[in-house]
Amino acid sequence: MMSEDADQLLVVYDDHSDQRSLSLDETSSTEESPDETKLSLETTNDAVPYIGQRFATHDAAYEFYSEFAKRCGFSIRRHRTEGKDGVGKGLTRRYFVCHRAGNTPVKTLNENKPQRNRKSSRCGCQAYMRISKTTELGAPEWRVTGFSNHHNHELLEPNQVRFLPAYRTISDIDKNRILMFAKTGISVQQMMRLMELEKCVEPGYLPFTEKDVRNLLQSFRKVDLEDESIDLLRMCRNIKDKDHNFQFEFKLDQNGRLENIAWSYASSIQSYEVFGDAVIFDTTHRLNAFDMPLGIWVGVNNYGMPCFFGCALLREENLKSYSWALKAFLGFMNGKVPQTILTDQTLCVREAITMEMPSAKHAYCIWLIVAKFPSWFNAVLGERYNEWKGEFYRLYNLEAIEDFEMGWRDMVNSFGLHTNRHINTLFASRTLWALPYLRSHFFAGMTTTGHSKAINAFIQRFLSAQTRLAHFIEQVAVAVDFKDQAGEQQTMQQNLQNICLKTGAPMESHAASVLTPFAFSKLQEQLVMAAHYASFQLEDGFLVRHHTKLEGGRKVYWVPREGIISCSCHHFEFSGILCRHALRVLSTGNCFQIPERYMPLRWRRINTSAKLLQNTLSDHAERVQLLQGMVSNLVTESAKSKDRLDIAVEHVSMLLSRIREHPVPSSRYARTDLFT
Repeated sequence: MMSEDADQLLVVYDDHSDQRSLSLDETSSTEESPDETKLSLETTNDAVPYIGQRFATHDAAYEFYSEFAKRCGFSIRRHRTEGKDGVGKGLTRRYFVCHRAGNTPVKTLNENKPQRNRKSSRCGCQAYMRISKTTELGAPEWRVTGFSNHHNHELLEPNQVRFLPAYRTISDIDKNRILMFAKTGISVQQMMRLMELEKCVEPGYLPFTEKDVRNLLQSFRKVDLEDESIDLLRMCRNIKDKDHNFQFEFKLDQNGRLENIAWSYASSIQSYEVFGDAVIFDTTHRLNAFDMPLGIWVGVNNYGMPCFFGCALLREENLKSYSWALKAFLGFMNGKVPQTILTDQTLCVREAITMEMPSAKHAYCIWLIVAKFPSWFNAVLGERYNEWKGEFYRLYNLEAIEDFEMGWRDMVNSFGLHTNRHINTLFASRTLWALPYLRSHFFAGMTTTGHSKAINAFIQRFLSAQTRLAHFIEQVAVAVDFKDQAGEQQTMQQNLQNICLKTGAPMESHAASVLTPFAFSKLQEQLVMAAHYASFQLEDGFLVRHHTKLEGGRKVYWVPREGIISCSCHHFEFSGILCRHALRVLSTGNCFQIPERYMPLRWRRINTSAKLLQNTLSDHAERVQLLQGMVSNLVTESAKSKDRLDIAVEHVSMLLSRIREHPVPSSRYARTDLFT
């Protein structure tokens, strides 16, 4: 809405005296000498243009009017210029108009040329300032001879007007900093945060946007992509020759140039076989040196650590490119579609997933949304920003949809955000990011801040390769190998930790022997809380609530004969870990072990390569031989120290106990699957 000050400035002035003949000498020009008399802002305190106002140069007049426009909530541009009739020796009259003046001309469509679907901001606004050149006082000067501040559109608030293109500038110093940052390989978003810290400004208050930085980097790109593409494909073919399990796909355009390429490593395909139930498709990064969008598929393994599934480099960010990337990815993974896929809020990505993965549950990464909050809401909310953010997180973590929607309305009213477009967009897409709408779908814990930081740190490890495309492929491979090695070390450290049992319940010790330390810690939290809940048997199940509550609670359904249990809180469906309500019912029903189906394979103590070997080696003799080799290695490694031997004896004893629990078939060979 228009401010009161701006409303008072809706005035129209016009001076018809400028129609008379103006004297021009032979040396007059549009550029004035620095030595000329200064008659603009330095000699007047006037904040509003007026007829007769004088300026030493037309540039000074433009700067004055531009500052006035910024205060009012609009920007200006140079419009028509005129010379003296019949003479044509120099500029005598100039018009400055509102940035929304005029109408967009109709463009002739060319079927062979891609059309940019951009909506014009021009609406025929009549606001303007006209200046005319005169030499009445000897030295040439510019005088205001026409002025109108009548707009046919709303003027912007001070915190919005700074985003108009006319007021977004990148200084030479900032350009040099940006180019230096680009050489280090950091993302544009990281560049913005660093420069905000350097300049001590609030997030979102730099005089330029991320889009401006991307445009600058594009203008400085001097790399021959055709040569780079040839090297990239050659590199992929060389890797394929050495490792037949390496997968890559590429697409050339009609001119034979590389348009898209995607790839995945053998270890990544193995990991996806077990942990591909929940996947993140991160398309928020780019290779700055080439200004190419980058798509990365990542997930979480049974030890709670990020695992890489695949990567794609695209020429364009559109539906066609993203659809191609998803098809290529599914091809690498033998057509296996994830249960859940998380992305950013890009509409093209959402449409591509609907087309290529219709059976997958699509959701937005909450941390990618939260990362935009400073630029969206810091200036709008001011001192109340942190208070609002705390309320947002409270609503985000609610369980009931009704509580969320009622709380959202109260939040909007409390903070006066009824007309905020970001708030309205968030609410319109709430089913894609708010937990009350997502709890019945599996996310492997990837909605937490801890996982988001780990995944982002992993991605940043190979975004530093910005010099050559072929080098980028190598850098990703190095990062994946490093992550695999680091993951093995962290896995070993987790397994060597002494697990502390807190409840003494048989269910707890049983789970500790099956689940990874990471997954067990999550289950243990629920077991400890289960002791504080009471269960009441109903005709069709159980009602479970905290012992201090007299109302409410969760409905639990249990069929002991079939080993099926479910809870209305959907915690198991969401995380793969049984909730405190279900565990309370199991304990009440004298159940001393968690049913097998509620300790999913993806959270168990397994090795992905061993699991795949189990699937491929169907021959009993080969599997026995494999086991003998593993036992031999176990003895060799364990015998190197007393501590190692103690650990081996402890874990082998637990393993033997589990094996003896399984019945032996009557056939000659007992086919025992370790994990179901």
